[in-house]
Amino acid sequence: MKPVRPYALVLASLLLLNACSPKFDWRDARGNNAPFSILMPGKPLSDTKDLQLEGIKVKMDMLAGEVGGISFAVGSSKAEDAGKAGQIMEAMKKGMIRNIQGTPETTKSTGDMLEVRGKLRNGQPVMMVARFLTRGPWAYQIIMLGQEKDMKQDVIDTYMTSFKSS
Repeated sequence: MKPVRPYALVLASLLLLNACSPKFDWRDARGNNAPFSILMPGKPLSDTKDLQLEGIKVKMDMLAGEVGGISFAVGSSKAEDAGKAGQIMEAMKKGMIRNIQGTPETTKSTGDMLEVRGKLRNGQPVMMVARFLTRGPWAYQIIMLGQEKDMKQDVIDTYMTSFKSS
């Protein structure tokens, strides 16, 4: 057996370190007002806005960040009447699809995952991967938005499967 040369060890170490470099510095994030946790890349920002969704007035809390050309966001809204959470969730979904000019032809649904190809207002093509869920009185949208080439399956899986609500 040949001895391993020192420069080969250094090269192998550098390659391993580069492979482990955390482009997506995944961190546990929690909703400020909503009962959920999710892995978010980097430190997300939060905001709350009053919105009209399909004629329904809602207060939406957003937790969002951007890494590697991909926007990551979780929107949450609590229905005053738990029976309306589904309507709020559907309004969130329609609004997000409309925001990127998605159509039924550019939308694919698999289980509770939605994949939509569309474009931004400036005409730039984008892809949205999303989950729209209800848990009791809460309606959630878990969104990734970016250019299709940047949307890697391992990143989608890490983000989408990490969402937990109570």
